[in-house]
Formats: sequence, structure tokens, C-alpha cells
Amino acid sequence: MNLVAQVFALIAAVTHLVVGALERFAYDRPAVRLFLTTSTADAPEVTLWRSGVAVYNILLGLGLVAGVVVLHTGDTTAGRTLVLAFCAFLVASALVFAAGFPRLWRGAVGQGLPPAIALLAAAVG
Repeated sequence: MNLVAQVFALIAAVTHLVVGALERFAYDRPAVRLFLTTSTADAPEVTLWRSGVAVYNILLGLGLVAGVVVLHTGDTTAGRTLVLAFCAFLVASALVFAAGFPRLWRGAVGQGLPPAIALLAAAVG
């Protein structure tokens, strides 16, 4: 797997780790809610849902990191497979997110663009 694909996979990983941490540990701050949802309004009744989404984002980020680590320290086929599978999942998720919540298109771009570039780079290289 070429360097460009790996770098963009890691950018996607960091994005998901940061967003997951914000969702889980800092959502009570209006600035974080504005960044994540374009609104400072809070909805305490969705705390359980938000926590689940936070864990989902953190696990996706960790999965990408694991793929790159395995790529360099273990079985390159397994590492490549992990990176490509997680990137494909993120691109598909971003498309569904954009279709379901068009006003949050920036979030969909943030979620989907880096892994899409990683997939394209892997296909070319």
C-alpha cells in the first residue's frame, strides 16, 4: 500500500478519534455541539445514542490505526485488507450520513473524503 493511501487512512483515523472523544467527553460544551451539529442546542435525551456513536467513531479510528500498524509489522495482506475495509465503510457511512442529514454536509465530507482519497490512492498505487 502506497504512502499516500496510508497517510489519508491515518488522517481519517485521527478525525474519527478526535470526533469520538469530543462526542463522548466534551459534548456538554456549546462550542463542541456547534462544531459537531451546527447548533449549540443540547438534547440530553440522546446521551445514550451519542455515547454509542462516539464509541463507533473511536473504534473506526482504532481499526484504521491497527490496519496501518499490521501493514508495517505483520501480515501486509491483513493490514491492507483492514485499511481498505475500514476506508470503504467510512465512505459508505459518509454517503448515507450526507443523504440523511444534508445540512451536516461538512461532517460527511470530513468523514468520507480522507478515506476516499486513501482508497483511490491504493487503487492507483
